Amino acid sequence: MSELRAIIFDFDGVIADTEPLHFAALRAVLAGIDISLTETEYYTDYLGFDDRGCFLAALQTHRRQASPTVLGELMDRKAQAYLSAIKEHLVIFPGVRELVHDAAARYPLAIASGALRNEIELILEEAGLRKAFLHITSAEDVTRGKPAPEPFLHAMAALNRQPSQPALTPDDCLVIEDSLPGIRAARAAGMKVLAVANTHTVQDLGEADAITHSLTDTRLADLRSRLWGPAQGRV
Repeated sequence: MSELRAIIFDFDGVIADTEPLHFAALRAVLAGIDISLTETEYYTDYLGFDDRGCFLAALQTHRRQASPTVLGELMDRKAQAYLSAIKEHLVIFPGVRELVHDAAARYPLAIASGALRNEIELILEEAGLRKAFLHITSAEDVTRGKPAPEPFLHAMAALNRQPSQPALTPDDCLVIEDSLPGIRAARAAGMKVLAVANTHTVQDLGEADAITHSLTDTRLADLRSRLWGPAQGRV
């Protein structure tokens, strides 16, 4: 019988309020090649994808060349713009620090994100949260990002390499996400999903197993009991 034994967090839009910064950096880089991107388009069509996926979608939509060289140059420009922005505008969502510290005392934690590793590491260090996570799966670690399940399966496999850790199965893992591609990736991996309505409305997140308006309202014992049954209600 499965039980909650590990938690895998998305990063952008769940831990850090970075989506506006991603949008601004992406829009600026695309504007440099005469492609416009509105805020509505970003949150409707691009949210949840890694940088490569965002640029591929934009180039294909506008019938532009999408060679590896072009993609690499665009991704480098966007990464530079984004890193400059986060050094000035670091915002961690309410309830994140408390939930992460509470969860880390009970379960192994990992991150599975389409962000770049140095971006994730920088923000977690600044927020004082890096030591809570045993593993980070970033964009560099997978060949197929969300909505493919690879990021979450990669993170689970890494947790399974931790010493004295009984083997996890997807049924044992809770994913915390904020986007539809992320929810679908977690579900495809066979994991349960809590969606937090930081960047989408509750109505848009209906494919998740549970939804919360904020991690401030999230209690692990209640969530465990709800998603894994009363037997998991112990603290």
